[in-house]
Amino acid sequence: MGFMKLVADRRYVVFDGAMGTQLVARGAKPGGMSNIESPEIVTAVHRAYIEAGANAIITNTFCMNPIYMKAQGINGDVTAINRAGVEIARKAAGDSVAVIGDIGPTGEMLKPVGTCTEEEMYESFLVQARALAEAGVDAFIIETMIDNREAACAVMACAKNFNLPVIGSMTYATVVRGGGITTMGHKAADNAAALEKAGASFLGSNCGDLDPAEVAVVVQSYKSVSSLPVLVEPNAGKPKLDDNDKAFYDMKPSDFAAGVRACIDAGATLAGGCCGTSPDHIRAIAEMCAAL
Repeated sequence: MGFMKLVADRRYVVFDGAMGTQLVARGAKPGGMSNIESPEIVTAVHRAYIEAGANAIITNTFCMNPIYMKAQGINGDVTAINRAGVEIARKAAGDSVAVIGDIGPTGEMLKPVGTCTEEEMYESFLVQARALAEAGVDAFIIETMIDNREAACAVMACAKNFNLPVIGSMTYATVVRGGGITTMGHKAADNAAALEKAGASFLGSNCGDLDPAEVAVVVQSYKSVSSLPVLVEPNAGKPKLDDNDKAFYDMKPSDFAAGVRACIDAGATLAGGCCGTSPDHIRAIAEMCAAL
């Protein structure tokens, strides 16, 4: 399904939720290699979200770019992993649900803080974007970015080379009076300007240390400087630590949907979930949106 038509035809577009935790719950390893090793389980996760009411699903290709894969020692073919992710999602989506190609960060820092150049990041993102586009995604999502320079590299790699919509989504560590701020110190309004200049068709906020209601402050910041539509994909509440210092999320679906409602009231028109969310959380969003 064409993503822009989906957005035009619906008052609100419902995205899916977390992928990694759902894969683990079904016995698969998190990450893009599951597209090769456990395609039936990836398919099951996609279908669970569609059954819960998702109009758009995101491919299981997060961070499957050359720089990240090399740094993490992931031995696999970039094109094959990304193509498989699209084919699995497309099979689950059919003709009525949009497939969004997922592009995450490289895991490296740009100079002068790190060692990567903008040109190197751009080329790495372009390799992944080309694989996703040629496999048939309806749009791209650049997500979980904390540096608007890296995010802009990814957005440009998609927007300049492929005739597809691009969602640019940042991750925020805290909120202040002026809006959300990433761990790199980049403010939401500045991020919106950088992403729009780079060619983003949509702005987004996903993951991070904010609860769903706090993400509404980010939405307000975006809408104060840009007319682009906004996607929110909060975590299921703020992260907590278990006895082994491992993060977990325990916000109930009803409370999650209430927080997302605050984001919609602030101007968001696309909504899904990130860490800790499940088909039940997406169902709660879908039901809430249907009632508005």
